[in-house]
Amino acid sequence: MANIKNLKKDINYVLGDIIEAVYLYELTSTGKPTTETNALIDEAIAAFDGLIAKVNAKNVENKKAHFKQINTEL
Repeated sequence: MANIKNLKKDINYVLGDIIEAVYLYELTSTGKPTTETNALIDEAIAAFDGLIAKVNAKNVENKKAHFKQINTEL
């Protein structure tokens, strides 16, 4: 159970760092959001939602392989 908790934290931290980096880039370069940065943020949020949904899936046959695949996707 602790591994699932750590995997969820890793997903949150990694994708949160990506979104934060995009916001910092916006502030330092143009000062306002662009369509490209908005697309990156939307993609990161979609990836977060998809990965968390996979982690929370209950009907998995081989849990070890399933979580290993999620970790490699991250």
